[in-house]
Amino acid sequence: MPSAEAGPAGGGPGVVVCVDLGSTFTKGLLVDLATGDVAAVASSRTTVGTDVMDGFDAVVDALAAADPRTSRALRSGAVRACSSAGGGLRIAVVGNEALVTAEAGRRVALSSGGKVVAVLALSEDARGEDLADARPDVVLLVGGTDGGNPAALRQGAALVAGAAWEGPVVVAGNVEVRDEVVAGLTAAGHACVAADNVVPRIGVLAPTGARTAVREVFLAHVIGGKGLSSRPDFTALVRGATPDVVLTGVELAARGTAEDAGAGDLVVVDVGGATTDVHSVVEIDPDSTGGGEANGGLSREVVAPTPLTRTVEGDLGMRWSAPDTVVAAGLADDAGLVAAAAARRSEPGLLPAEGPAGESERAVDERLAAAAAGLALRRHAGRSRVFTGPDGRVVERSGTDLREVRVLVASGGVFRHGRPGVETRVLADSTGEAGAEGGWQLPQRPRVVVDSDSRLAAVGLLAADHPAAALRLARGLVGPPPGSAGAGDRPDRE
Repeated sequence: MPSAEAGPAGGGPGVVVCVDLGSTFTKGLLVDLATGDVAAVASSRTTVGTDVMDGFDAVVDALAAADPRTSRALRSGAVRACSSAGGGLRIAVVGNEALVTAEAGRRVALSSGGKVVAVLALSEDARGEDLADARPDVVLLVGGTDGGNPAALRQGAALVAGAAWEGPVVVAGNVEVRDEVVAGLTAAGHACVAADNVVPRIGVLAPTGARTAVREVFLAHVIGGKGLSSRPDFTALVRGATPDVVLTGVELAARGTAEDAGAGDLVVVDVGGATTDVHSVVEIDPDSTGGGEANGGLSREVVAPTPLTRTVEGDLGMRWSAPDTVVAAGLADDAGLVAAAAARRSEPGLLPAEGPAGESERAVDERLAAAAAGLALRRHAGRSRVFTGPDGRVVERSGTDLREVRVLVASGGVFRHGRPGVETRVLADSTGEAGAEGGWQLPQRPRVVVDSDSRLAAVGLLAADHPAAALRLARGLVGPPPGSAGAGDRPDRE
């Protein structure tokens, strides 16, 4: 049954309905545009088995019961949605060198809201059969710097054209042969979108154009193609893949708008049933990406780091991926936890019972969440290690340095519906002194907050048309910008 709860009444007449059609639950918020308040919250199970709009209707009905302004928003078209139902967006990357363009394509695909199901590098003898076996919704084809060797992009296009796969392609490689490649793939029956090169020159990563193109392909070819709904209003409502929309919301929350500052560096860890996603916005230290004395002898990376990063860990989750989480965390010798994880995979909808009867199940969920969040954050953040080489002292870094992040947002059902203090227990080994052990670049003194009403998706949905309201909505979660009233320079955990 859908559930809803009323929130602050708000002061302005304009409201927008924001809905996230998730893989398991459909969640909706009614947002007051004048105040940025959440006027009502509702949720219902996602109805992939029938029509996803059945779950959408249940959520909207619950919002309307909580706040009659919902009906006015529906009549005026003030409704926005994002979706990861039906498995979300599956992206395969085809590139030339595994450590250069293919790696750049992988990073761009992740930031575009997709789950990367294959990275095929021509330098490693990738085959068309590998692409077909991955069953992607879209291929991101990259290769060559602008004005560089044209063969890389042509060879990648030949692999795609020769594969037993007929889906859409985003071409984001060497601009000098891009149009030629698009024409060839179009003639071979693929819907194509051209984008700016993701690696226009060595050491530069330019994700914006490709990310926009992937979103366009998702809306034009993937959403309707999954057969999730027979109703035409479904494709009209959806603005993007949920992870892409959430990353947009995270970026706005951190950076703010041209008129108003955001909260500064922040990271989001979203523990789901099948995957654990980490989104971060971190100002890049220029000394950490160049060579020479300034960074301890570190050489410049061929694929530059970006301040906006998303990683998806497909082996870490609370339900479908629970057994994999136990193995990855080195807990496979705990027979009780192994059995509990197997039960969660076989029954993904399992929820702990209310009251004392569910305490043991809630404790298991917290252990799984701690393992998934800890591993996902470490894979995202990487390590900083010092060693002595032939040229003297060298600092070796990997991942995205999260040590100075001010705010850590905990997202996912285990946090929203958990026992009081669940975020402190789950993240205890991933922050502070515990997180620093082993050189991990994890948040040292973040303020930890819980996205209890899934508002980051709504922030992302509102960012383009209502940025001021979106920022006010975000501040209700992450707080005011650094240096303002009520914001300390290095806030402690809540």
